[in-house]
Amino acid sequence: MIPYGRQSISRADIEAVEDILRSDFLTQGPTVPRFEAAVAERVGAAYGVAVNSATSALHVACQALGVGPGDEVWTSPITFVASANCALYCGADVDFVDVDPATGNMDSRALEAKLVAAAKQGRRPKIVIPVHYSGEPCDMAAIGALAERFGFAVVEDASHAIGGEYCGTPVGACEHSDIAVFSFHPVKIITSGEGGLATTQDRDLAERMALLRNHGITRAPQRMTKEPEGPWYYQQVELGFNYRLTDLQAALGLSQLQRIETFIDRRHELAARYDELLAGLPLSPLRRAQHARSALHLYVIQTDPDRAGRSRRAIFESLRADGIGVQVHYIPVHLQPFYTQRGFRRGDFPQAESFYERAISLPLYPDLSFDQQDEVVAALRAAVGGKET
Repeated sequence: MIPYGRQSISRADIEAVEDILRSDFLTQGPTVPRFEAAVAERVGAAYGVAVNSATSALHVACQALGVGPGDEVWTSPITFVASANCALYCGADVDFVDVDPATGNMDSRALEAKLVAAAKQGRRPKIVIPVHYSGEPCDMAAIGALAERFGFAVVEDASHAIGGEYCGTPVGACEHSDIAVFSFHPVKIITSGEGGLATTQDRDLAERMALLRNHGITRAPQRMTKEPEGPWYYQQVELGFNYRLTDLQAALGLSQLQRIETFIDRRHELAARYDELLAGLPLSPLRRAQHARSALHLYVIQTDPDRAGRSRRAIFESLRADGIGVQVHYIPVHLQPFYTQRGFRRGDFPQAESFYERAISLPLYPDLSFDQQDEVVAALRAAVGGKET
């Protein structure tokens, strides 16, 4: 089986982790701060806060921005459920903004229309969470302008997008947002095994997220309610969580970060080759904007059942039968049973639903060989009946 994504682990990565195993610190040691600083420097942010997953990063980002009961958080329906769940963890309500069918990203025009309608009802979101689907940056200048106009915060779900750029600026610099969140799951651009990290230009937000990831406990005298009773002293000053990253994970992430440009260049090489090999088949790859450089976490095609004469499911099952580990990203969040029980219905976000019904993610990862890619394309050609237009 050729998977849709997988990690690329080098001898240097293994040695980096082995070095930590021989050191004095496995969990809360000096490597996590080094990783935070390296990622922040790479993306042009002032601060980085590492946690044990991107889900945790989204949660502490919402908490740091003061999300709570009575607030609304808006995100994209085409994402993993964590992009929405993070608001519910804080007691807030969730709503969605439909997507641009050419990219799968939040449609800034749909966002503006929804904001105008909500304002007439005396509503506005506390936070909007645009998702850089497949690694393609959203239209952040437009979203940032709307944030200023309507008065909401922006958290970029950049789980797919470390190493990407928007208008020449690295994703994560937070030029048009308050916080950006990355994922280091094994199938992402770089991995720490599991892990996530939030970047920001705001010192107060960084300190609040760092506090929340560690049970709300501080050893900083300036944050305490009284003078420390001794060098052992600490205080829990608010309700936090155990969201810490380990030094083991940070060491792997640091090592992987050294190869991020190589990883992304290879993804672009493979994507360009897919573009060429799939030309003429009854399907369409996602659009990649001229003003952005996608991190290309995913290579997603949109099937065309009318031209192919076969359904998306038939094409998917044919590929799986041929040993091609394709996947679908994502089932729209608002159609999940948990969310339909909260009042969402089919038809609420038609572009997202149509996008989902035609989407298939093809294998794309740095160690994918050209021979394997040819195997994927041959299987796809057979799955759509070999038809060209």
